[in-house]
Amino acid sequence: MLPASQRDAAVADAARGQEPGAGSLLRDGLRTWPALLVAVAGGLGLAAAFPPVGIWPLAVVGPALLVVALWQRGLRDCFVVGLVFGVAFFVPLLSWVVNVAWYAWAGLAGGDTVILAVLVLGQRLLLRLRAWPLAVGVWWVAAESLRDRWPFGGFPWGRLAMSQAGTPTVNWVGVGGPSLLTFLLALTGACLAWLIIGDRAADRLRRRVVPLAGLVAAAGLTVTGSLLPVDGAAPHTPTAVVAAIQGNVPHARNLPDLLREDTVTTNHADVTLRLAGRVRAGRAPAPDVVIWPENSTDQDPRLNPFIYTLISSAVNTINRPVLVGAVLQNPVRNAGLLWLPHRGPGQAYLKRRLVPFGEVIPFRSLLDTFTSLPSLQPVNFTPGHRAVVFHLGKIRLGDVICYEVGFDGLVSSEVTAGANLLTVQTNDADFELDGQTGETLQQLAMARIRAVEHDRAVVVASTTGVSAIIAPDGSLMAHTAIWRSASVEARVPLRTETTLADRLGGWSEGILTGSAIAVLAWVLGGMAMARRRRARLSAAGLAK
Repeated sequence: MLPASQRDAAVADAARGQEPGAGSLLRDGLRTWPALLVAVAGGLGLAAAFPPVGIWPLAVVGPALLVVALWQRGLRDCFVVGLVFGVAFFVPLLSWVVNVAWYAWAGLAGGDTVILAVLVLGQRLLLRLRAWPLAVGVWWVAAESLRDRWPFGGFPWGRLAMSQAGTPTVNWVGVGGPSLLTFLLALTGACLAWLIIGDRAADRLRRRVVPLAGLVAAAGLTVTGSLLPVDGAAPHTPTAVVAAIQGNVPHARNLPDLLREDTVTTNHADVTLRLAGRVRAGRAPAPDVVIWPENSTDQDPRLNPFIYTLISSAVNTINRPVLVGAVLQNPVRNAGLLWLPHRGPGQAYLKRRLVPFGEVIPFRSLLDTFTSLPSLQPVNFTPGHRAVVFHLGKIRLGDVICYEVGFDGLVSSEVTAGANLLTVQTNDADFELDGQTGETLQQLAMARIRAVEHDRAVVVASTTGVSAIIAPDGSLMAHTAIWRSASVEARVPLRTETTLADRLGGWSEGILTGSAIAVLAWVLGGMAMARRRRARLSAAGLAK
C-alpha cells in the first residue's frame, strides 16, 4: 500500500485530471492565464496557415500549441482552453461570413468553437498515453470528420490539409486523401509539443529520443511529399482547351443590389461574346467547353424568354458547349445546366449539399422573428442526389457547386463516375462585399487540393473571382483577379488514371477516425478501472 503522502498526491492528481506522478519541465502545466495566451496564439497561428495569409507551416504550430495549453490541466480548464483556441481560430478564419450578417458569422464561428471545445476534452484524455503524439494525430482526423458532417450536414472549413495547397506536403493527398495529410501535420505538431514540454532532468535525454525521432520522421514524411510519384500522366494523354467565364456582378454594398439577375447574366454573355471575338481573330484558342459560374443566372432560363435568348445567343456565337450556373424552378434547385449550341439546355447537375442558412433555412419560423435570412431565401432549395458526368466528345466533365468542393465524397464520386476533368462553379460575390478575399482564396485552395488528390485538371468559375484553371499537380495555369470581367483559357490533360487516394476512397479517414475512437474508449475504460481500484483501496483502508 502507498504511503499516505503519495496516496494523497495521486488522488489530488486524479481530481485535477492529471496522470499520477506526471513530471516534466511543465510538470503542473502552465498557469491558467499563460495557458489561455498559448491557446490564443495557437488558434491565431492556425488561422494564419490558411489563405489569405497562407503561412502554411503554422498548420503544425497550431496543434502543437494546443497540446501545450492542455498539458496537465483538468477537464473543466481544458474546455475553456478549447473555447479560447476555437474563437482565436474560427473567428478570423470565417470573418468573410460577416458580409452576409454579423449573426451568421457569430453563429457559424461560435458553433464550430463549441464543437471543438467539447472534442478537446477527448484530446486531453489521450494525452495520458505514452504514445500520445500518435493519438493526437488521429484525434485531429476524427474531429474534422465530425465537423464535416454535423450539424446541418457539416461545414468543411478549417481542415489542416486544406491549408497546404501549393506546398511540399500536398502530394500526400494523392496517397491517402486530405485525412492522411491532416494526420501527418497533427502528428508533427504533437511531436513538436512533446519536445517543448520536456521531461524531468534525469530522464530528459532518454525520454526525448523517441519524440525527437518521431518529430524528424513526421516532418520528413510531411515535407518530402514533393518526392511522391503521384502524378500519373500516361503517354499520349488527350488534351482539351477549357475556358472559364467571370462576368462579374454589380459591386454593391448589400445583398439585394447583388441580386440583379438580368445584369449578371448579361455580363457573362458579354464576356463569352468577347472570347468568341478573340477566337475568330486568332488571339485565343477555340475552347472545347466553356464554364460559367454558379448563379450566372438566378432565373430559370427555360421559363424566361429574355434570359433564354441571351444565353442562346452567346452559346451559338462561341459555338461550343457552355455549362451555365442556373437556378431552376418547380422545385427550386441550384444547377449546372449544360447548354449546347443551336440546341439549347439539356442535361443538368443538381447541387447535392445545400448551404444551411443559405439555400436551406433551418428553424425558419424562429429566425423570421429576428433576422432577415428567411426573407432573403423564402423557399428552401431541393438537393440533387447523384453525380453527373457530362459527355462532350473526349471530355468527361464532372461538376461540383460552390462549397461542395470541401466534401471528400462529393468530389470523389464524380471521378468514380468517370470524370476526366473537374469543374467547380461558385458565386463568391456575397462574401466579398467589404473587399475580403478569404472565402474565394480558401475555396480555391480546396480546388487545388482536389486536383492533386484525384490527378485531374480543375476549372474554377466564379462570378467575381478568383476564377482559375488548375493543373493536375495543383499549380495555377491561369487565373483572374477579383471583381473583374474576364475569361481564362488553357489546354489541360484529360486524365483517366486513378490515384491511390481514389482507390482507397474513405478508408483512410475511416481507419484514422476509428483508431481515435478505439483509443479513447480504451483510455476511458482504463480510467474507470483505476477509479474502481482506488475505491477498493480506500474501502480497505477504512476497514483497517
